[in-house]
Amino acid sequence: MASMETAAEHERILREIESTDTNCIGPTLRSVYDGQEHGLFMEKLDVRIRNHDREIEKMCNHHFQGFVDSITELLKVRGEAQKLKSQVTETNRRLQDDGKELISSMEDLKQCRVQQRNIATTIDKLTHCLPVLEMYSRLQEQMRAKRYYPALRTLEQLEQTCLPRAGQYRFCSIMAENIPKLRTQIRDTAMTQLRDFLESIRKHSDKIGETAIKQAQLQRSLDSSVSTQPRALIGRRGRKEAVAAIGLGTDSDGQGGSPVSEQDSGILDVEDEDEDDDVPGAQDLVDFSPVYRCLHIYTVLHETLEGYRRYFNQIVGFFVVEDHVLHTTQGLVNRAYVEELWELALSKIVAALRTHSSYCDDPDLVLDLKNLIVLFADTLQGYGFPVSQLFDMLLEMREQYGEILLKRWNITFRQVLDQDNYSPIPVSTEQEYRHYTSQFPLQDPELEKLPFPKKLPFSEFVPKVYCQLKEFIYACLKYSEDLHLSSTEIDDMIRKSTNLLLTRTLSHCLQYAIKKKNVGLAELVQVIINTTHLEQSCHFLEEFISNITNVPPDTVNATKLYGTSTFKDARHAAEAEIYTSLNAKIDQFLQLADYDWLAAVPVGGTPTASDYLIDLIAFLKSTFSVFTNLPGTPIEHATLPGKVAQTACMSACKHISTSLMQLLLDPEVRQISLGALHQLNIDVKECESFARAGPVAGFQGDTLLLAFSDLRQLLELFTQWDWSTYLADYGKPTCKYLRVNPHTALVLLEKLFKPMREMSRKNNVFAQFRKTDRDRQKLIDTIIKQLRNLIAQHHT
Repeated sequence: MASMETAAEHERILREIESTDTNCIGPTLRSVYDGQEHGLFMEKLDVRIRNHDREIEKMCNHHFQGFVDSITELLKVRGEAQKLKSQVTETNRRLQDDGKELISSMEDLKQCRVQQRNIATTIDKLTHCLPVLEMYSRLQEQMRAKRYYPALRTLEQLEQTCLPRAGQYRFCSIMAENIPKLRTQIRDTAMTQLRDFLESIRKHSDKIGETAIKQAQLQRSLDSSVSTQPRALIGRRGRKEAVAAIGLGTDSDGQGGSPVSEQDSGILDVEDEDEDDDVPGAQDLVDFSPVYRCLHIYTVLHETLEGYRRYFNQIVGFFVVEDHVLHTTQGLVNRAYVEELWELALSKIVAALRTHSSYCDDPDLVLDLKNLIVLFADTLQGYGFPVSQLFDMLLEMREQYGEILLKRWNITFRQVLDQDNYSPIPVSTEQEYRHYTSQFPLQDPELEKLPFPKKLPFSEFVPKVYCQLKEFIYACLKYSEDLHLSSTEIDDMIRKSTNLLLTRTLSHCLQYAIKKKNVGLAELVQVIINTTHLEQSCHFLEEFISNITNVPPDTVNATKLYGTSTFKDARHAAEAEIYTSLNAKIDQFLQLADYDWLAAVPVGGTPTASDYLIDLIAFLKSTFSVFTNLPGTPIEHATLPGKVAQTACMSACKHISTSLMQLLLDPEVRQISLGALHQLNIDVKECESFARAGPVAGFQGDTLLLAFSDLRQLLELFTQWDWSTYLADYGKPTCKYLRVNPHTALVLLEKLFKPMREMSRKNNVFAQFRKTDRDRQKLIDTIIKQLRNLIAQHHT
C-alpha cells in the first residue's frame, strides 16, 4: 500500500511539473526531497523524459520531409525576391524621376491658384472700390461745374452706399473726412450766391420796377388799337420799347450792352431781337436760379446746431444794436418802433422754429436746440424784450421731443428683448451680485443667504429695462430744466411721459416678444418671472421720480405710474400664450393617434395605453417637473408660479379630455366597436393616473381628475352597459352619470348600434350576443327612444 501511494504521489508530482510554470516548480521539487523515495522518483523522471524524447523524435520524423520541402521553396523564393526587389527599386527610381516633374508642375499649379485667387480678390475689391472712385470723380466734376445740388445727391450716395461697401482703405477714410467739408463748402457757396443775388436785386430793383410800370402804361395806352393790331404784337413791341427806355436794350450807337455788370448775379442781359421776337417781361429779367439752388441745397442738407446758433446770433446782434440806438439817441428810433419790430420778428422766429424743428428726429439735437432757444430767450429778456412766446413754443416742442424719445426707446427695448437669452442670471461672485443689484432693486433675503455660485430669478432684460426706464426719466428731466416751471409741473410732465413709455412703447414691445414665432414654454415662463419683478419695482420708480423732482409721491393730484397694470397685462398675455402653446404641443401628440375603431375586444394579455399617449404623458411630466422645480430636478429653468402652473396643468388635462371626446364623436368615424371603446378606456385610465399622481402641487384632493369626469362617466356607461341606472337617475344630483349628456350618449350608441344590425349576418365583435340578438336590438331601440325623449324634454 505504501509503494502504491508513493507511485501515485510521484505520478502527481510529474504531472504537476509538466503542467506548472517553471518559476513555481520549487515547492514541488522540495516535496520530493522531503520524502524518502527520491531515488525512485528520479527513475520515474528518467522514464518520463525518455518517453517525451521518443515523442519528439516521432514528431520530427513526421514533419522532416515538409521542413526540407519548405527550405527548398524558400531558396527558390529568395531568388524571386531578389528579382522583385530589383524591379521595385527600378520602379521607385522611375517614379521619383517622374514625380519630380509632377511636383514641379503642382508647385506651378499652386502658384497659379494663388495668383488666380489674388486676382479674384482684387477684382472683387475693385468692384467695390471703382464705384467709389468713379462717384468721387463725378463729385469733383460737379463741384467744378458748380452743380451743387447734384453734388449733394452724389455725396449722400457716396457716404451711405459706396463707402461702406468698399471697406477700410486709406483713400476711403480721406474721402469720409472730406465729406463734411464738402457739404459745408456747398452750403456756404449757395448762401454766398443767394446773398449776391439779393444784393443785385436790391441794386437793380428800381429798373425792374420801372420796366414793369412802363409795360403796364403802354398796355393801357394801346387798348384802343387792339382791333387793328394783334395784342401779342403790341405787347412784344411795348415791352421792347420799355426795355430800351431804361437802357436794358441797345445803345444809341448800336452796340449791345447792359447796365448790369457780369458780376451782378440775378440780372439777365437782353440783346437785340427781331421785330417778331418776344421781349422778356419785368419778372423775366431776373435769373432766380440762385434762389432755387439754395432752397434745394438747404432742403437736402440736415439741420445742424451750428446753423441755429448763427441764426440766433444774427437776431440777437440786430436787436442789441437797435436797443443801444434806442437808449443812446434822441428821436432816431422810439420804443414803439422797436417793440413792433420785435413782435414781427418774434412771430416769424416762432413760425420758423416750429417748421424746422418738426423735421428733426434726433432727440439730442432737439435738446441742444431747446438749450440754445432758452439761452437766446434769456439774452433778449435781459435787454427788456418779452419772450413768453418762445417758452410757450418750447412747451409745444416738449410733446415732439417726447414722441422722438418714445421712438428711440422703442428700438432700444426691441433690441434688449431680442438679445435676451430668457434664462436666470448666473452669478459667481459677490461683485457680480452687487453689480446686478445696483442696476435693479432686488430684495430677496433668502437669495442673499445662498452660497455662490447662485442664480438670480430673472433674466438680463429685467435690469436692462429698469435702467432704460431711468434713462428715459433723466432725458425727460433734461428738457424740463430751465423752462421756469415749478417742481410740481416738472414732476407731472415726467410722470405723464413715463406712463406713455410704459403703456404704449414698452407694452407693445413686450407683446411683440410674447407673440413672435418660435417662443418656447421656457421663454414664456421667464417672461412671467421678469414682468413680476418689474411690477414689484414700480414703487421704486415712483420714489426715483420723487427724488429727482423733490415732489412727494403722495402729493394731491399727483399722477400715478401705470407700470403695475402694464406688467400685469404682459404677464397675463404670457400666461395665456403658455396655455395656448401647451395645448398646441398636445395637439401635435394627438395628431399621432391612430385608433382602430372596429377593433375586436382584446382577449387575454395585459392591455397597454397607446404609444402616442404614453409619449404625451411623459412630455407633460417632464414639463411640469421642470417648471415647478419638483425635488430631484435641476434648477436651470425659471419656476412657474404656483397658480399659473395649476391653471396650465388643468388646461392641459381638459384639452386632452375634450380632444379625446371629439375623436370619439367625430362625424367621420361612422362605426365604433366595443374593442375601440376598451382601448380608449385604457388611455383615459393612463391620463387619470397622471392626474392622480399630482404633477403640480396645490390641487385639493382629486380636483385634477374632474377634467376627465365627462369622458370617464361616458365610457363607464358603455363598457358596463349600465343604461338602467342612467335612465332611472337622470337629472338627479346623485346620479352616477351626471356628466353624460343624452345627446352625446345617443350619438355614440348609434355608432355602436349601426354595426350590430349586421352582426346577425357577419361574425364580428357582437358575436357573443348572437343568441339574444332580437332581444338586444329591442333593448337598444328602447334606449334610443328614451334618450330622444330626454333630449326633447331638455329642449322644451
